[in-house]
Amino acid sequence: MKRAIPVVVLSIAGLVPVWLYQPSSGTSTAQATTPAPSTSSSGTSGTSGTNVVTTTTIDTEKGPVQLQVTFDGTKITAVKMLQQPDHPQTTAAVPKLVAETLQAQSADIDTVSGATITSDAYKESLQAAIDDNAKAASASPPASASEASSRTVDGSALSTEKGPVQVQVTFDGTKITAVKLLQQPNHPQTTAAVPVLVAETLEAQSADIDTVSGATITSEAYKESLQAAIDARG
Repeated sequence: MKRAIPVVVLSIAGLVPVWLYQPSSGTSTAQATTPAPSTSSSGTSGTSGTNVVTTTTIDTEKGPVQLQVTFDGTKITAVKMLQQPDHPQTTAAVPKLVAETLQAQSADIDTVSGATITSDAYKESLQAAIDDNAKAASASPPASASEASSRTVDGSALSTEKGPVQVQVTFDGTKITAVKLLQQPNHPQTTAAVPVLVAETLEAQSADIDTVSGATITSEAYKESLQAAIDARG
């Protein structure tokens, strides 16, 4: 049977936006989320990566206010109320505040009429979260050139008397990090040879590797397809 060498594949799936709101009761929470956009590994915002910031509690005459804000780089993707006043006007105001936050991508949003105290505390807490995220982003080292240039390349498909051979190679910069056989002969000697060929490739970091005894035809085709992938990497 065909044998495939595992390779790590990164995928980021977009999520369908979900709005959830629960009426306040004591320390119950209100939440509104929107998913981060699908991006490449380098991200589309100023920095890449998800960061969740929990703010300090702000005590108001109506009750405590505390937020949990999720960022994708510098983009606000979700806001959750960890603490909020147990009051009908707050219950009605929170979804509006969150919606405006996600649209404005800042704490420069309108105060909700009838919930001025909660609105002001919300905006203060939100700004603190934005500031904390900015500090965390500036403290993170930038992605290296090799991290930014990770890619997967398919080698040429070769027909042999034993069967087709084609490799798929994953590179991190110029380094070969994984090799997968997309096509290989359905033969016991090939099955045994493939792990040896892949191991030698990862060690040699080139197609200049030994032919596996008993699987000469597959080995030669493997090396040719591998070299084609290395050449195509650019």
